[in-house]
Amino acid sequence: MSIDSVGLAQRLLAAEAIALEAGQLAARLLADRAALGVSLKGAQDFVSTADVAVEQLIVGRLAAAFPADGMLGEEGTDIKGISGAIWAIDPIDGTSNFVAGRPDWCVSIGLVVAGWAQLGAIYQPSQQALYSARRGHGARRNGVPLRVAERPLAQSTVVLEYSSRVRPERHAAHVLSLLGTGAEYRRNGSAAVALAQVAEGTLDGFFEAHLNAWDVTAGLVLVAEAGGRCNDFFADDGLRKGNRVIAAAPALFERLAELFHTGAI
Repeated sequence: MSIDSVGLAQRLLAAEAIALEAGQLAARLLADRAALGVSLKGAQDFVSTADVAVEQLIVGRLAAAFPADGMLGEEGTDIKGISGAIWAIDPIDGTSNFVAGRPDWCVSIGLVVAGWAQLGAIYQPSQQALYSARRGHGARRNGVPLRVAERPLAQSTVVLEYSSRVRPERHAAHVLSLLGTGAEYRRNGSAAVALAQVAEGTLDGFFEAHLNAWDVTAGLVLVAEAGGRCNDFFADDGLRKGNRVIAAAPALFERLAELFHTGAI
């Protein structure tokens, strides 16, 4: 089964609407923080009752609209599907921010077809910002086209997120390497929010040594469609196993790839 351009356009419209609905649900649940059950899946790896409820909503809406599609979600959804399309779902990316009441969290819904990220929608309720993109059709925030920034490395601000899969010393070495170039860095706890901000040019680049597909599929499409470059996250079964991520404007991408010894494509 193949998915044509019309099918992809329909899926993007659905992803945008579902991301909005899911973000609104998460915000309502957050409003009653005393009732928000929170537990730990691992060190600094939070999950709340809202994560589970939001993923259930997203999965239900997508399954009703596209019953042949597969789905892979952070909170355990794993549906194989028969269409060749797989939705990568993060119901709340940045749960530690979410449960603490910080603004950097979002709903992220991306679609992978034949090993390529084809479209994505990210909704950040705190900013009322709906980011969306489809391969070959550009990236937008609330309907306004996005473009990555073109600043040199020494004038850039780059997000360096930490993965528990790597040694702390390695992450510290990445920070020192970047500071040595004159650049600045941030760590905000939500890869999806950071990638959306790279796409809109408010941040310049992004690097993390290991992420999962639900964290980044939508954001990778945003960056690419805003004129940026990303590494091939889906190489070596990145969809199932995860991979490193580097994303930035083209010239800065090359510099960051050299700095962090990450192969460019």
